[in-house]
Amino acid sequence: MSTSAKQVVREFYRSNILKDESVLNKYIHPELVLIWNSSNGLTIMNYDDIVAFFNEIRRTYADLRIEVSHLLEDSGHVTIRYKYYIRTIENPDEELGIAHFIAIWEIKDGKLYRGHQVSQPVTDRDDTSESYHRVKV
Repeated sequence: MSTSAKQVVREFYRSNILKDESVLNKYIHPELVLIWNSSNGLTIMNYDDIVAFFNEIRRTYADLRIEVSHLLEDSGHVTIRYKYYIRTIENPDEELGIAHFIAIWEIKDGKLYRGHQVSQPVTDRDDTSESYHRVKV
């Protein structure tokens, strides 16, 4: 049974990446390239970089939750807009929004293969109550 590119992206972002270490192997292609523009500038990541990144996230946060507002597919490319919320190990009772993301993914062999991502840190002036209505999720 074939899984659509949109379904692969949906399942990856719904997965519990903090608790389930098999997620990366299941959803990330071994030849992954992620081109990420953030407030720190341009970062190009491969599979090993993503593994190291999420290992550090696991060490740092008690919980990681995603809120997806848009999930759209066009000609085999999937665009997702989302926000990450975290709970720190030091203060697990308080959830904090940390960053907004938009990513465009190409899927190969049922895994995330090529990605272009832009992120922006959350600020006090964010209008998340109006900007995160779900669209085709």
